[in-house]
Amino acid sequence: MTQPPSITPEDRYAALVAALRNQPGVTYLSDGPPSNKFGSNALKVNRKIFAMLVRGYLVVKLPRTRVDALVAAGGGERFDPSHGQGRIMREWLVVASASADDWLALAHEALAFVGGQK
Repeated sequence: MTQPPSITPEDRYAALVAALRNQPGVTYLSDGPPSNKFGSNALKVNRKIFAMLVRGYLVVKLPRTRVDALVAAGGGERFDPSHGQGRIMREWLVVASASADDWLALAHEALAFVGGQK
């Protein structure tokens, strides 16, 4: 029996983008080669980032209390864009799960959170 090809984080993120890019106010700007610039491959709602792929991990913006709860439950960790230099972003979660279902559910949650902010 042959193994199915493994799904990369980039493949999972592409599926997430396809599922969300037609939502009202959502845009996805990823022109050109991959970049390390913050938000270069981000999903945005009303020009504000709510989800992005960073170093092969999904990163989503959620309320701080929700991030705290997910971190405590082992569902991820706080995002540190400075790579361990102590610049933790308290409303950003690096998702621990490789599950596409988890990614989509958390991205929907992030879309609702960021899209509802004033």
